Amino acid sequence: MDYLIVVDMQNDFVSGALGTKEAVEAAPRVVRRVAEGAARGEEILFTRDTHGEDYAHTQEGKKLPVPHCIRGTEGWEIIPQLAEYAVGRTVLDKPTFGSRSLGEILAAENEKEPVGKITLIGLCTDICVVSNALLIKAFLPEAEVAVDAACCAGVTPQSHKNALEAMKMCQITVENG
Repeated sequence: MDYLIVVDMQNDFVSGALGTKEAVEAAPRVVRRVAEGAARGEEILFTRDTHGEDYAHTQEGKKLPVPHCIRGTEGWEIIPQLAEYAVGRTVLDKPTFGSRSLGEILAAENEKEPVGKITLIGLCTDICVVSNALLIKAFLPEAEVAVDAACCAGVTPQSHKNALEAMKMCQITVENG
């Protein structure tokens, strides 16, 4: 089974508190890739950055003092263009950059049947995408892990490129789909 992991395609990272021009530009490509993956029968999982009202008092909140993805807010929601694809699929709320639950789910699935290719898309390349790609590689060192660079955006274009280079060094395939 091939997997498509859609990382943090939430309003706050596209048009909200931490939105960027690059994220807005990547969104239609992400939607297209998810539609293609659904048509091909890929197993699609979503992650959702999730913080509480105490965000300002967390380590992340102290280092990035911009409240975002607060559970239950519009900014926390998956962008409207992808919302229909999330219905009935696994959506993992994660309080930090990487989702341990994602690694555990993929490892458990791999025990039942060897996992094929795992492709990550979403936001932000240089924070949550790279964190989850490396986490998956740690849980499944022999699985093919890929990132579709055209379906990602970083905090800045340069940090996006830096993250892609770092992932290449860790044997994660970088595609430009």
